[in-house]
Amino acid sequence: MDSYKTIIQDIKPELNKVVGFLEKELNKIRTSRANPSLVEDVVVDCFGQKFPLKQLAAISVPEPKQILIQPWDKSYIEGIVSALTKTGIGANPVVDKDAVRINLPSLNEEYRKNLIKMIAEKEEQSRRTVRKWREEAWSLVQDKTKQGEIREDDKFRAKDELQDLIDDYSKKIEEMGENKRKEISE
Repeated sequence: MDSYKTIIQDIKPELNKVVGFLEKELNKIRTSRANPSLVEDVVVDCFGQKFPLKQLAAISVPEPKQILIQPWDKSYIEGIVSALTKTGIGANPVVDKDAVRINLPSLNEEYRKNLIKMIAEKEEQSRRTVRKWREEAWSLVQDKTKQGEIREDDKFRAKDELQDLIDDYSKKIEEMGENKRKEISE
């Protein structure tokens, strides 16, 4: 009669998705360091179709504050520059022969504050989603208890285990946000 353990196991993949999504979102936030994830998902209009930049070019970081984009084909450069100009990452792309370079300037204080606010919003969204999964699992445990599939004392054990799991994921979310704030402050 350990079906409450199944309920708890079933939400773990969903909680992992929440953390994975937050990680992707935080990687898109610019820090004082260059990172390919800042631009790899930028949508480029190329020959009437839209592609993520990572499908059109090699993206590297030759220096701590520089991103180098080397398109597979020279004809992509114009579309890439146009898409990068619209992103608002705070730096202008420069065409350098067959490549595009982005030199990231240092972050000013106002921009840092906005980034930190953005991180807090993304953390809160993730926490809300984690709480939603907790509520859903708890509701399922209560329903199964009413139906006689879970014993009353297992119901309370389930509540404790569920809360421990949620606490672990909340801690991961907090640590990810804290690490990103440190990167921005550097």
